[in-house]
Amino acid sequence: MSLSRKHKMYKVIATVKSVKGECAAKHRVGDKFVIDATTPKGMCASAYYAIFPAARVLRFGGVLPWEKNKGLAHIACPDPDNPVVFELRRIRR
Repeated sequence: MSLSRKHKMYKVIATVKSVKGECAAKHRVGDKFVIDATTPKGMCASAYYAIFPAARVLRFGGVLPWEKNKGLAHIACPDPDNPVVFELRRIRR
């Protein structure tokens, strides 16, 4: 039995919520990306690697205990001078 049949999987959308300074990858508030097992086209790989662990939790129905809304996560990219904050949202397929 495949993993998708055995376990409920959700779609996760990452939306840029804020950008401090100027993002080297040119991310802008409102940019949206579908998070899967590979870096989405146009998304900075460093940002993807930062958000992937939380996105994986959300994809498989888990929750992040520090988030008020259990279907969301807020993650910043690792650039300390120009952080981009992403909101991850779990969507039912």
